[in-house]
Amino acid sequence: MLSGLPIAANAQAAPQTPAPQAAAPQPAAPQAPAPVVAPVTRTIKSLRVEGSQRIEPDTVLSYTKLRVGQPYTNETLDQGLRDLLASDFFADVSIAGVESGDIVIRIRENPVINRIVLEGNKRLKSDKITKEIKLAPRQIFTRTAVRQDIARIVELYRRQGRFGASIEPKMVMLDQNRVDVVFEISEGPKSKVRQINIIGNEVFDDDKLREQMATKQARLFRLLSSNTSYDQDRMAYDQQKMRQFYLTEGYADFKVTSAVAELTPDKSDFIITYVVEEGPRYKFGDVSVDSSIRDFNNDALAKSLAIKKGDWYNAKLVENSVDSLSEAAGLYGYAFTEVNPEFQRDRENLTMSLNFNIAEAKRSYVERVDINGNTNTQDKVVRREIRLSEGDAFNSFQVKRSQDRINSLGFFQDKFEIKQTPGSAPDRVVLTADVEEKSTGELQLSAGFSSLESFIVQASIRQRNFRGKGQELRASVNYSSYSKSVELGFTEPYLFDKNIAIGGDIFRRDYNSFNYVGDQRQTTYTQVSTGFQIRAGIPLTEYWSLSARYGLSFDKVGLDSQYFTNGTCDPVKAGRYLCDAIGNRATSSVGYSLIFDSLNSRLRPSAGQRLVFSQDFAGLGGDVRYVRTRFDADKYWGIGGGFILSASLEGGYIHSLEGSKGPGIDKVRITDRFYLGEPEFRGFDIRGVGPRVQRTNYIIDASGNQVLDTNKDNIIDDALGGRAYYSGRLELEIPLSAGARELGLRPSIYLQTGALFGITKPLDTITFPTENGKLVSPYLTNDAGQRLYGITQADGGTIVTTCAVGIPDASGVCNGGTANTVLHTGVQPFREEFVGNSAKPRLSVGAGVNWTSPFGPLRIDVAYALLKDKGDDTKLITFNVGTAF
Repeated sequence: MLSGLPIAANAQAAPQTPAPQAAAPQPAAPQAPAPVVAPVTRTIKSLRVEGSQRIEPDTVLSYTKLRVGQPYTNETLDQGLRDLLASDFFADVSIAGVESGDIVIRIRENPVINRIVLEGNKRLKSDKITKEIKLAPRQIFTRTAVRQDIARIVELYRRQGRFGASIEPKMVMLDQNRVDVVFEISEGPKSKVRQINIIGNEVFDDDKLREQMATKQARLFRLLSSNTSYDQDRMAYDQQKMRQFYLTEGYADFKVTSAVAELTPDKSDFIITYVVEEGPRYKFGDVSVDSSIRDFNNDALAKSLAIKKGDWYNAKLVENSVDSLSEAAGLYGYAFTEVNPEFQRDRENLTMSLNFNIAEAKRSYVERVDINGNTNTQDKVVRREIRLSEGDAFNSFQVKRSQDRINSLGFFQDKFEIKQTPGSAPDRVVLTADVEEKSTGELQLSAGFSSLESFIVQASIRQRNFRGKGQELRASVNYSSYSKSVELGFTEPYLFDKNIAIGGDIFRRDYNSFNYVGDQRQTTYTQVSTGFQIRAGIPLTEYWSLSARYGLSFDKVGLDSQYFTNGTCDPVKAGRYLCDAIGNRATSSVGYSLIFDSLNSRLRPSAGQRLVFSQDFAGLGGDVRYVRTRFDADKYWGIGGGFILSASLEGGYIHSLEGSKGPGIDKVRITDRFYLGEPEFRGFDIRGVGPRVQRTNYIIDASGNQVLDTNKDNIIDDALGGRAYYSGRLELEIPLSAGARELGLRPSIYLQTGALFGITKPLDTITFPTENGKLVSPYLTNDAGQRLYGITQADGGTIVTTCAVGIPDASGVCNGGTANTVLHTGVQPFREEFVGNSAKPRLSVGAGVNWTSPFGPLRIDVAYALLKDKGDDTKLITFNVGTAF
């Protein structure tokens, strides 16, 4: 019913009388020309409409030129029918009463659409289709509109690469002249690009050229790729990419003469064929600069360009040179300088000479600075980062620096740019910062239960743009069987609207250090710290700044009760190094940091560098005295194609200002030392690198020999930290497709090295005696250091004595010749080994991905340790997660 168009009814013609038959044939006579019959003209006596339901008769008549009292002909009536059908309100129209002049227009109205039904669409959601089609409920139904909407739906599927999609329309009649329009959709398979053929290329093979294209051939390993489907716009983009590639390789005459996409008969695949002409390869000829700006030295500018005579022609270098000259003009205050490269092609010598023509321009001044879009952030927070004010001479470097500083705030969406538009006069420029706010709050929540830590709760909240003033407010809570902490912090970056930052933190941390014995996690020492820190910072120059801080903390270090004997720390159980760490102390320290920061963004930098040199001096009161020095350097390069290369180097050393604490005891307490491992050093576990003591028990094997227990689960491993460390990382961030970037995926690969070292080797906890060639438990002694022996009684009891032979009398003299049993402490023999105290570099390689997931920021790393020292603990996979608000 929907496939045909209604046929216009013709006006009724006057009946014709059949011609009488001739009785007999007559000789042919010459025929006179037929007379011209004038059309019969009549007058409309009355005009009436029949069949109208929703539309008023007067409205129907308004669509025609027929009026009572006007003359009419058959042609006039036919035109009236066409006018009515062209209105799309009527399914059928006819005219009666032609002969009498009493004209009756009979109409059948098009039905009203009750609803639109889509069936069979799985790949495209209904709401996406209904946005595109024009038919809608309560509209007048027309077959023309149906066909147009079918074409729109088919086009939607073609954009998805489904060229085999077909639409079957159906109409369901309802009462009151209403209809349901049903589109039965057969989506068909997605049409893939089976083959990309390139004809005419001789210098570069097909594979090299296909690498430049966004469209890829459908192969099994590209099963999840969206670039294997045919897209006409992408095909045009691929032609442009091929041309750009050839232009960067010196082929200035390259062109694509033909691009054809053929659909296979089954409509499942496309075969794309490009016909190209490569042309000859050119070199750069003479390069000159012709500037109409008097401040410029043309020869010096030409020498500063990356283009050199004799090099292969590269269109990208030409583009970069234009940008470089524009930036140079901006540094002199010329905001709207036009740089036009003039090409002189020498086809005989195959050279391309260039003259960069810099048009005359006036020095520009900033008329005003407009800030738009900051719905939450106060205007002054953005304005104080802009390095130019109204009336200042324009400077493109300062504009770029302002842009980087605003990006570094982290309050707005990425890729923010300050736009430059002409002002009210030729020498005036308006700077416009169109910002788009993004969430600046970060919330991290986690809860769980494990057999080792029982119930675990971790929560932290941070607002980097508190009240829209750029202030930072943060709080965190951590609770488990092995760690409890509460921290509060606040930072005001501009105190009293002056460029002075001030902030502070208060904290309470209860930390239990631990080790593993088999599958059991056991506490070694506990550290309870309570304190605060205040800090302030001022800029020295645009890139250099200085910050100072003061901190006061009270630490209480203790050991678990299992390491005590008769109320005293037992070195045999805990190790001498842990017994030396227990006690209460106060640390009062003052410090400073000298910072150089030219990063284009503090959150996701892609260019620039950051250097930090810090020192903290403990001893301004308190019980601890040391100097802690640290150095940190980071460098970022955008190397093209979206790749970002970064390198970082850091190191530190802590020097004690206290005297010797005795042999085998380091001057720096175990709680003040550096530690290295996850998350700073990926590929190694928490505190997995550096000095440690490993205690391995002796066991008796099946042959009765005393050997070390080499089962790693039975080795007690205590990390001791170090006084010096260094760490370096080389990382490459890999760009992804636009779709992956929208998901917030940022993968990277990296190489990391580092070491932790520099403490005094602790003394052995105990020396085990030897009996019959085997180590045995230490001998039991009295307070005077005399060895004790046991005499077994008849009733099973034991008398403890210092007599090796015989029984002591009342005076303590040993009488008799019977040897007594040597008494031992019962401590199983073990070997302590001090390992990891080496500056020898550890090395790991790995890959990770940052994902801005629906659950919050997620980081997953897979890193493998290539170089490690004895005792280091490695870890292959690490991850952590949070959320933002």
